[in-house]
Amino acid sequence: MMNAEDDFIDYYKILQVDPDCDDRALEAAYRNLAKMFHPDHTDTADVEKFSEVVEAYRAIRDQTKREAYNVIYSRHTGYEFSVSQNDVPFHSSTLSDAEAHARILNFLYRSRRENAQDAGVGRYFVQEMLGCSDESFEFHLWYLKAKGYIETTEQGTLAITIDGVDHVITTARTAARDPLRITRTDSADGGT
Repeated sequence: MMNAEDDFIDYYKILQVDPDCDDRALEAAYRNLAKMFHPDHTDTADVEKFSEVVEAYRAIRDQTKREAYNVIYSRHTGYEFSVSQNDVPFHSSTLSDAEAHARILNFLYRSRRENAQDAGVGRYFVQEMLGCSDESFEFHLWYLKAKGYIETTEQGTLAITIDGVDHVITTARTAARDPLRITRTDSADGGT
């Protein structure tokens, strides 16, 4: 990142993104630009721009570093962020993580239902379905393995465990009951 505020660098400009962009947009921009300027691409190679893109992404990909950078960015540019960088992104990334965990479990659940004896799915296919970075994917795997919801098979693939199946079923039952609870509450309130 930057050593001092006097050495301000506009990382958002380098990555060609809106300062309010979410983590996915930031990562997508980084991947696209890094690929374009990579020295292996003879038509568009630009080592200097490639280095700038890598530095910019490294400086703001971590939420804590990005929040600190945003304070400096606002001071230098006058830009006002549309949301509190301290609360909403963390909350939204937490909700996004919960959704990713549910998607992984549902994906592996369907695989187990379709082929109970050989339910393993390659890591690549699970990550591709999720469409996330390697770092995010490793976090999701760590969490789901630590909870006992998924495991790595002897073949090196990912599979849902019995606890994972129970979790998917419990979540589905809860989701099915919630609309009923809301309906009962609404009709009870209407009758009072």
